Amino acid sequence: MISREFVGLPSPLVGRAGAGGHPCQGLYHRPAAGPPPRTAFIATHYNIDFAEHYLAPYLAERGYGFLGWNTRFRGDEPHFLLDHALAEIGVGVRWLREQAGVERVVLLGNSGGGSLMAAYQSQAVEPNVRPAPGLRPVPELDELPPGDLFVALAAHAGRPDVLTAWMDPSVTDETDPLSVDPELDPFDERHGPPYDAEFQHRYRAAQRARNERITDWALAELDALRGTRARDRLFLVPRTWADLRMVDPSIEPSDRIPNQCYRGEPARANYGVHGVGLVCTLRGWLSMWSLRTSQCRAAPHLARITVPSLVVHATADTGVFDSDARAILDGLAASDKRLALVKADHYLQDPPGARDEAADLVAGWVAERG
Repeated sequence: MISREFVGLPSPLVGRAGAGGHPCQGLYHRPAAGPPPRTAFIATHYNIDFAEHYLAPYLAERGYGFLGWNTRFRGDEPHFLLDHALAEIGVGVRWLREQAGVERVVLLGNSGGGSLMAAYQSQAVEPNVRPAPGLRPVPELDELPPGDLFVALAAHAGRPDVLTAWMDPSVTDETDPLSVDPELDPFDERHGPPYDAEFQHRYRAAQRARNERITDWALAELDALRGTRARDRLFLVPRTWADLRMVDPSIEPSDRIPNQCYRGEPARANYGVHGVGLVCTLRGWLSMWSLRTSQCRAAPHLARITVPSLVVHATADTGVFDSDARAILDGLAASDKRLALVKADHYLQDPPGARDEAADLVAGWVAERG
């Protein structure tokens, strides 16, 4: 039997919502019987609600605590600020140590949350995160309680990296979702699949160039707003389901289903109204998505993580690839680090039993370390 406890706590940065909700919220899962767990996991995402994370009951059944934790940015991706989110993750870590009686905290970085939890540990051991342009520093960032173990599960290399790898560089007008440069159109059969090396090289360079153009524009817009009544503005980033690997299984071959992304067929999803980074503020873009200015790239933070670390890669993932998992492993500064593979999709839903397999893997690895 599993006990689930709702946890709602204040944020050091904003007040309680007018309707009564606490900014920081989550569910604490633990075994219903026996003494309180000595070791607990905490998992948080940039904007996805992790309160009922799919691994929580599995790890609770194996004797661990699991706090599926949300900052105030759950469901509010456009306004994300990294320094604020890290301070609010710290609220959850403190609750585990001070209220739940946990002695060891395992930071679980799942999916997009991989780089977020890496940034948390990085900031906790060596403060380095700066506020977004025009905003004040957050004093609470200098006193974050660090985790004791780190797990990256089906994790991306960082928000700017994943968006850039997925974005369609054939967009010629950011205000026109149908604009297209035919020489870069990934869904023009003249180019593939399969895509030759020359097209892949041009395509990747054009993806990076698109990210840089948006950053140039965002910085110029922020500068233009100085002295006006507005401090920020919203804008759209269309067509972000166009990673060539999603379409062409010969690029980084794996167990994934060909011509699939998290929203189905890439050609259709790419022109739809759901996507990562679709709606942004200027500061949100600069804080989360920009290759140049975002601090949400995993690599610099992984280089500050020295606690024992486990990287779990789902080999049938359609959005996280073998190179992503190996880059995370290589980037970790920990001497005790390991890569483990699970033959499953991104959410470990298929095949049946994959979540049990992953839970056994993670629980066993943690148990080996005390």
